Amino acid sequence: MSASPAAALPMTPGERETLESLARSQTAPHRQVLRAQALLMAADGEANIRIAEEVGVTPVTVRAWRKRFSEDGLSRLGQIRKGRGRKPTITDEQVAHIVRLTTEQTPPGQTHWSCRTMADRVGVSHSAVQRIWSDLGIKPHRVDTFKVSNDPQFEDKLIDVVGLYLNPPEKASSCDVVVGR
Repeated sequence: MSASPAAALPMTPGERETLESLARSQTAPHRQVLRAQALLMAADGEANIRIAEEVGVTPVTVRAWRKRFSEDGLSRLGQIRKGRGRKPTITDEQVAHIVRLTTEQTPPGQTHWSCRTMADRVGVSHSAVQRIWSDLGIKPHRVDTFKVSNDPQFEDKLIDVVGLYLNPPEKASSCDVVVGR
């Protein structure tokens, strides 16, 4: 069955050059490469059915790509339309709960949350917890509080060290005090 050729998709030489470059790209997102290939075939007057078979999409998709290119040109070529793509499986409330637990509590008998202990507590995957912490810059393993030594002579040593910084010996350079020479 031979498909009848469609009207050639009008495009400028600059648009064609950009699409040709994109169609050959090894680093561009796959969906953009496919769309560029389809639009170039459409510009050559290929039928939508033939284009669809060649790039592995439906003729309806090819018609939609042609229409969007006619209306918007290259300006929205890489945009993913609203409602497309993978839907989030973790709600905003779950994210808020994870953040609240991480910043306000610690697990029983431990000093901080790990991805796995938090995941077990809230019922999500440990990789989801890691992604949330990473996106928000939360690092529960980093201690932000001052730890006081349990050395019985700590106070005397602290006074001596601070005294050296505030009133260094006469011929000591600042490096001598810091390094302890």
